[in-house]
Amino acid sequence: MTEKLKTIAIFGCSYSSLYRQSMPTAFNDAAQELNVNLVYINSLGKIGGKNAQYGDYEFDLIEFIDLDQFDGIIFDGEGYNIDGITEKVIHKLRGAKCPVVSMSSYVEGFYNIDFDDAGGMRQLIEHMIDVHHYTKIGFMAGYLTHPDAQLRLKVFNEEMESHGFPKDGVGVFEGDFWFNKGEEAADFFLSRPERPEAIVCSNDYMAIALITALKKRGIKVPVDIAISGYDGSIEGQEYIPHITSATRERRNIAYKCIQLLKDLADKKEEITDLRIVPSPIFTHSCGCHPLDYKQESENINNVYALNRSFTYNLYDSESSILKLNKVDDLKGLADVFETDSTNFGNFNAFFLMLHIDGSGRLSSESDYTCPSGKFTPAIWIDKNNEYDRSPLTFDFSSMVPQTKSDKPHSIYIMSVHCAERMFGYAAIEMTEKHVFNEFYNVWLLNIAMTLETFMKNDRINKLIGSLENLSIKDVLTGMLNRRGFDDMSREAILAIEKSRTVCTMVIDMDGLKRINDDYGHYEGDRAIKGAADIITKCCDSGEIAGRAGGDEFYIFAPDYSEEKLERFIERLNDLCESYNGYSKKPYSVSLSCGAYLIETDATGRLEDFLKISDARMYENKKAKRSVRQ
Repeated sequence: MTEKLKTIAIFGCSYSSLYRQSMPTAFNDAAQELNVNLVYINSLGKIGGKNAQYGDYEFDLIEFIDLDQFDGIIFDGEGYNIDGITEKVIHKLRGAKCPVVSMSSYVEGFYNIDFDDAGGMRQLIEHMIDVHHYTKIGFMAGYLTHPDAQLRLKVFNEEMESHGFPKDGVGVFEGDFWFNKGEEAADFFLSRPERPEAIVCSNDYMAIALITALKKRGIKVPVDIAISGYDGSIEGQEYIPHITSATRERRNIAYKCIQLLKDLADKKEEITDLRIVPSPIFTHSCGCHPLDYKQESENINNVYALNRSFTYNLYDSESSILKLNKVDDLKGLADVFETDSTNFGNFNAFFLMLHIDGSGRLSSESDYTCPSGKFTPAIWIDKNNEYDRSPLTFDFSSMVPQTKSDKPHSIYIMSVHCAERMFGYAAIEMTEKHVFNEFYNVWLLNIAMTLETFMKNDRINKLIGSLENLSIKDVLTGMLNRRGFDDMSREAILAIEKSRTVCTMVIDMDGLKRINDDYGHYEGDRAIKGAADIITKCCDSGEIAGRAGGDEFYIFAPDYSEEKLERFIERLNDLCESYNGYSKKPYSVSLSCGAYLIETDATGRLEDFLKISDARMYENKKAKRSVRQ
């Protein structure tokens, strides 16, 4: 990003959905005007109505983000639709050193943009009573465990009583804030002793569902029954009749959020929470304005054009999926994306950042262990040559490359993962102020599945290779197994022409049983593999290393010295400490080592040397236990 400008992060969800896509547009407009960079940490959430599996693992990326890279943070909690995620994100953001503004719900300890939803709902109810003179009014609530539903029903009850009507009007029906309860609601209201003249709904989606159900029953809106919604959704204003509603003016929200954070960064005094009253939209469904048929004809033409565009984009998406099925490496993946990524809107830059582990292995490789906190670009598309590609790796404290220009930039970051396997993240800058459409999400899902395929194919290829030398290689660690170690070490001894100093070492993991018991054998295997990687890195002076079995490793060094041994032990301890630092595991990998240096010739017996090393290893392990006690 541009270092000279302040950078503000926005944590939110589902920004490409029809209901939420106007929010980034408003923020991008405000960011340009107020001269700040924006980084959207955007979650996808539920896929369809029921699939929450993908969204369950999106927090894995958020959890690692270093919040110190931001000058301010905006929390947009309204869009999160996976149970428990909102609370996790709030907990994460409480650790931020920069100011945090919550813009769609009140959060204790944050600065808050407070929406007077009670005032907005009150305006709609009073409009029905004072302007249209309705006296028989019903209410369709959201599911009543939701605080918004409780507030809006409370306002309805208060308004009914203040005007001398029954508290529940002609009846209250509990809906679901979605389209699923329209039929039940219509039957409920039409079966009341007094048929309602008007029905106030807690949001636009339920209003649309109710009007649709009433039409089936021959009821005309607003002639027979007037309807109002809430939230000012795009769908509500495109539906016929257009829904009378109340909307939070998103550009006003965006401007106030960013300006508030700028003021906080500049340490202006007496900054308090801000209150915004939603603006009413009085239109067709309450009977305020007749339909403009000329405008509606134009709207219908626009819908047809949008449908054609969607169909073509769908064809492009199908073609891209077929191409992705044929690629077998990252270069092929990058080529397909660069040539075919035309169906989600124009973009200036796209970066696919993949995790690397402590050994520099990519997260798409089968022998990748765990995140080191660093990323490397697997796809780098910079159409305007604005971004600096150095350094070659990035981390959670600088997730977006620096730019060479002074203008504000808006970047969207999303997790790239397949189930619980997190490969990394994608960062994109769109050309226009609008967010990408849903086809970008399809791209990311397919990229994740392609990376998963790469990993599986890599595992298969390496398995084939391991089967070819199965007799001497350990499958889990890639090291020599006991047989391979014995064969190679004996050959090395037989090759000794004159007496020389050799060294044998026996290395054993500390506490593997506890790791297996507390965290499962999968984590135990990961710990063994981590130990094997550490030992292999230490073997840079001609040592022969192998896994003897379980958590025990053997080393034979055919030409060694006390100095080399001291260096080996020092590196072994340092690499263990480094691994425990970046692996972020709840356990530590610790190794006990017993070593034996001896002058020998070609007649030396490996078994005898290893027995002495083994005894010394247990002495080392026993000494560690006594220190801990």
